[in-house]
Amino acid sequence: MKARGGVYEVFVFAEELARREGLIGDREDIRHLASAEARAFFSSYSIAVGSTGNLGLSVGVAARALGFEATVHMSSDAKPWKVERLRKLGVKVVQHEADYTTAVENARSAAEDDPAVYFVDDEQSRRLFLGYSVAASELVDQLQTFGVAVDADRPLFLYLPCGIGGAPGGVTYGAKKVFGDNAHCFFVEPVQSPCALVHMMSGSEELVSVYDVGLTNSTEADGMAVARMSAFVATVMRNMLAGVFTVDDASLFRWLLLAHEVQGLRLEPSAAAGFAGPGFIVKHPQGRAFCERLKLSDRLRQATHVVWTTGGSFVPQEQFDQFLEIAQASRSR
Repeated sequence: MKARGGVYEVFVFAEELARREGLIGDREDIRHLASAEARAFFSSYSIAVGSTGNLGLSVGVAARALGFEATVHMSSDAKPWKVERLRKLGVKVVQHEADYTTAVENARSAAEDDPAVYFVDDEQSRRLFLGYSVAASELVDQLQTFGVAVDADRPLFLYLPCGIGGAPGGVTYGAKKVFGDNAHCFFVEPVQSPCALVHMMSGSEELVSVYDVGLTNSTEADGMAVARMSAFVATVMRNMLAGVFTVDDASLFRWLLLAHEVQGLRLEPSAAAGFAGPGFIVKHPQGRAFCERLKLSDRLRQATHVVWTTGGSFVPQEQFDQFLEIAQASRSR
């Protein structure tokens, strides 16, 4: 998910900058943005972002591909292999001894002081959100390929891992535009980092942090270790989101292992969160109550459940082996 939003925002900024400065004309091939001339021009500008990892990777890769300088502000829980990968790409990584929210605030503050720096704001960016939303049209193509129809008698359930909310929010927005009331989108969050859950449940106009309710914001799902959700996403999702539920870290590793053994998937712990979805819908009292309230219970046999597994293809083999060891040790206990 993060790749769609990050790459889209970087390329939109690059196109706007190039057109404003006369580097490309209105009808000129957009591929000129990747030319040596364009790269030399972009090298005097920098793109900054705050991230725990995956958004930083997408923005850093796209920015460096076009010749921009790039700076990623990362929280203390960012995985070392992500930091190393970014630095090998020539991205400047600034690590903060604080959580994700503080990293974003520091990135925003640093960018405001320099007009040559463009800040990708994970908390407020409409461009990121729209980039994420295109995933819904890709899902349409995939479902059609497999002959899967979505309508009132055959509802669609989407289970989306959630950090700050931008990526799953964008996917939800796109899915609701495409499938309407036949799509039911759920955010899935770590037990100690459910920023969307605590804020949505509060009913407050002001953002509520997981720290406000005594949670630690500590999880192995580094991309989901967010204390406070995006205010923009919270507003958009208020009348679109079907619900939010949580999973513990042990379950993340269990599903990571099963996905690898059964389907050969290579996932990060955060990418395995959505596997909790079908069980929540059919077994948990709140899941069953949701289906009864919307009169979906008698249509569950015809429903399609989509588990959104995003993140993992870049994980180094040594790190992935460690994930598997943790999961296997937990299973043997």
